[in-house]
Amino acid sequence: MNLKPLLKNKLITIEPLKEEDFEALYEVAKDPLIWDQHPAKRYQKEVFSEFFHQSLASGGAMIIIDNETAEVIGSSRFQSLEGFANGIEIGWTFLARKYWGGKYNASIKNLMITHALKHVDYAFFIVAKENERSKKAMEKIGGRLVEPNEFTQLPDKGDQKVIYVIERSSYY
Repeated sequence: MNLKPLLKNKLITIEPLKEEDFEALYEVAKDPLIWDQHPAKRYQKEVFSEFFHQSLASGGAMIIIDNETAEVIGSSRFQSLEGFANGIEIGWTFLARKYWGGKYNASIKNLMITHALKHVDYAFFIVAKENERSKKAMEKIGGRLVEPNEFTQLPDKGDQKVIYVIERSSYY
């Protein structure tokens, strides 16, 4: 699967993250309220810098652009799952707050899920247990909570995370 596609619809463009995107993406990420349900303090520049460079190194990091304004509005990532070739993780998504609660997250996830499920049977989303905002967003786009004994070949994410899945067989 191509982890760095160019994905586009009327609302947004999702393209591979590049080193030169750092400042524009940090302008979004420096809002502490984006991270209030997340353990990492990515609004701090040095913490964000580490996250940004890990994202680049992952090989699947994407930047999200509002087509109307041409502004960077956030980021997301495709991540291969070790030992599970028929699935992909989609995550590490964050958006500028003015894009919350509307059509943008659904649009981002729709583009990414549609791309992923052309190549694999499962799109997984790993969410911190205490992140109610992300859990609600997953349910809103049709994510199903994975049962504890389901998909045992997935890498262990510990007891502080929950996993959602969207399956090709039920998506189309």
